[in-house]
Amino acid sequence: MSEDNGAGAKVELGMAHGRFQIFHRDHLRYVLAAKRRCHRLLVGITSPDPAEAPLERTAPHRKDPAANPLTYYERMTMISSCLYADGLSGHEFDIVPFPIESPGELANYAPLDAVHFLTVYDAWGEEKTARLRGLGFHTEILWRSAHKEISGTRIRAAMAAGEGWEHLVPVATRDFLVAHRIPARVASRTTAAR
Repeated sequence: MSEDNGAGAKVELGMAHGRFQIFHRDHLRYVLAAKRRCHRLLVGITSPDPAEAPLERTAPHRKDPAANPLTYYERMTMISSCLYADGLSGHEFDIVPFPIESPGELANYAPLDAVHFLTVYDAWGEEKTARLRGLGFHTEILWRSAHKEISGTRIRAAMAAGEGWEHLVPVATRDFLVAHRIPARVASRTTAAR
């Protein structure tokens, strides 16, 4: 349970996780940093069914339908496309559901010997780290920061406002979102939420 900047021997199995409700450049940086620390990486998608996820006190926005425009399958496909485009092979990663909001279920989705690589920006990052450690999962903090350069909230707001967002995401994400008309979906959900 250490803070780590990517030094040290590679572990066999690692895990990075997030809601990825628009997989952006900082998400890719995080996932690739985790992959550099392990031979095989599990990418866990949290809130696989956002409607069923309980409200999180430290991150209430996670429950908002406007903050969850993509299905689990869409997020899995988008992330896979980005990792393949960045040169990873299917032998190097798997994508799995990871309902961090239901701690009692996590052992059904991730092996206990996986090292969970995290980044911590806020109270929710601290909560996730404490939750995983409390369940006996080994965790390593890749980095801490008080400021997120890019967020899904920022990207969704830009889409809803008809502003540029494409520079905030990997090319494979952009192509996926455009092909599946996700910006229009985001705009309609944001309008409906007002």
